[in-house]
Amino acid sequence: MIQVTPVILCGGSGTRLWPLSRAGFPKQFLCLTGDESLFQQAAERLVSLGSNDIEVARPLIVTGEEHRFVAAEQLREAGIELGAALLEPAGRNTAPALTLAALAAQEGGNDPVLVVTPADQTVIDSAAFTHAMQVAIRETATGSIVILGIQPDRPETGYGYIQAEKDPNKLALAVKRFVEKPDVPTAQSYLGHGGYYWNAGMFVLKASVWLKALEQFRPDIAEASNQAWLKRSVDSNPLTPFVRPGKAEFAVVPSESVDYAVMERCPGSPFAIRMVPLDAGWSDLGAWDAVWNVLPKDDNGNAHLGDVLTTDSRNTLVHASSRLVSLVGVENLIVIETPDAVMVADKSRSQDVKDIVTQLKVSQREEHALHRKVHRPWGWYDSIDE
Repeated sequence: MIQVTPVILCGGSGTRLWPLSRAGFPKQFLCLTGDESLFQQAAERLVSLGSNDIEVARPLIVTGEEHRFVAAEQLREAGIELGAALLEPAGRNTAPALTLAALAAQEGGNDPVLVVTPADQTVIDSAAFTHAMQVAIRETATGSIVILGIQPDRPETGYGYIQAEKDPNKLALAVKRFVEKPDVPTAQSYLGHGGYYWNAGMFVLKASVWLKALEQFRPDIAEASNQAWLKRSVDSNPLTPFVRPGKAEFAVVPSESVDYAVMERCPGSPFAIRMVPLDAGWSDLGAWDAVWNVLPKDDNGNAHLGDVLTTDSRNTLVHASSRLVSLVGVENLIVIETPDAVMVADKSRSQDVKDIVTQLKVSQREEHALHRKVHRPWGWYDSIDE
């Protein structure tokens, strides 16, 4: 029986999905594509990976101190029992986050397979996701590191790419190299050449393999993360298994991604790395145009949520939270309405929403971080005037 521990990386602020996503309530906790948050969807996909030869433990999540209660509450709403929430005192990117999870998973002498995914992605075909992940889990029995690659359907310049061997008879393909986010001509050449996949940021590997690889490639991260783990504290309440690494020790952990720290160094090294293709309607919902892509639309290409009326409008996205929003004779617009902010953007410029968030931060305005309605462990409050 293969022992599996799901690991959900639950950091990030989702600035390109402002004003719905904010630092105090980021996109992974939002219901953007249905009645469940992206975080709840990710957790449900991972705890459903069990089979006759795969046993799935309670998930570990790595998140910030300020998001601990909303994460625990959303798992409770989904009926998922939390293994532990590892609370980072500060964001240090994904390599230290995964290291904390690997150390936690090895408690008690265990060495499970870690299935690691971000909390802020969406997948349309859950059955295809489960199949690909189970293939990846079984491949780790050989000691390999396995990543999931998305078959590209357009020359996307916003993702890193994985070049893998071409062998239709294999379920897990040897990885040749990782390549940075390309320009348009390079991305087009990748599609024409074949064998290139989007890097989805999902990994499957044994806890011990990650720690050994990190020790070889980035011993500074390994040592600093270990010191922070040794100084950890644990809440005594078993219903809220919050684990806090040493604050001062974690502050000096080098900030680095899983890809840069380890994955990109593995091809040609003693650490075998393979890729399982994933064709499951995946999206990282990195900006509002990506949200429009995955939502159901009317005959004119409009995707509307909330109280919305339109006439003679096409290819629009409207998210109305608290009042009526109406559109007349417009195309390719994104309109996001919340009680304290309205954002209107050309759909082709949705990546630039982060520039508005930067302006809010420079102006020291709270709209970049908090909604008018703010969630707290005891409930919420709504600022109606100031």
